[in-house]
Amino acid sequence: MSTRRSGPPRVLRVGDRALLVELPDGDRAEAFHAEVLRRRAAGELASVREVVPAARTVLLDGVDDPERLAAELPHWEPAPLHARVGGAVEVPVRYDGPDLAEVAALWGVPVAEAVRIHTAAEFRVAFCGFAPGFGYLTGLGERYAVPRRVTPRTAVPAGSVALAGPYTGVYPRSSPGGWQLIGTTDVVLWDPRREPAALLTPGTRVRFTAEDRP
Repeated sequence: MSTRRSGPPRVLRVGDRALLVELPDGDRAEAFHAEVLRRRAAGELASVREVVPAARTVLLDGVDDPERLAAELPHWEPAPLHARVGGAVEVPVRYDGPDLAEVAALWGVPVAEAVRIHTAAEFRVAFCGFAPGFGYLTGLGERYAVPRRVTPRTAVPAGSVALAGPYTGVYPRSSPGGWQLIGTTDVVLWDPRREPAALLTPGTRVRFTAEDRP
């Protein structure tokens, strides 16, 4: 993945009908992804079968004329992220995670202030991965980035609200993990009977609210 911090997108061919677009940073990757979805909904990218965003890339698959589109993509001017509209998904959280005190110490604040910081932020799902329904949420910024645990846990409970680097995530199911656990939610992140199955999809706005501890 590219680590460039400025300049236009870099477009790479992937196989016969796919393009990988590398963006300078996460915010521009999110904005570019939103622009792809807007243009596809408007019928301008009918041949793009699948769109897969990541931290600083967007993959376009099923492109009829990849050479033409590759020449156009660097000249797109996506709308800024703050121009998006739509309500935020609210996620109630019991801030009872075993790593909450450690995170507060890393931030240099009391535990209650760490909870306030997390609930005051508005998050966006930058991209999804790791497990079905797991979204990588931005919103805290680099100032509050925290390292992963030195020793990952062999089993993180479903519904765990966690931090790693600049991201917040919610574990949709029990699995191993090395993120810092700060709370728990009962919200169902992944339900195959729901459409879409994932509650948190790329571009979704998210707010965390504090519940009373049991």
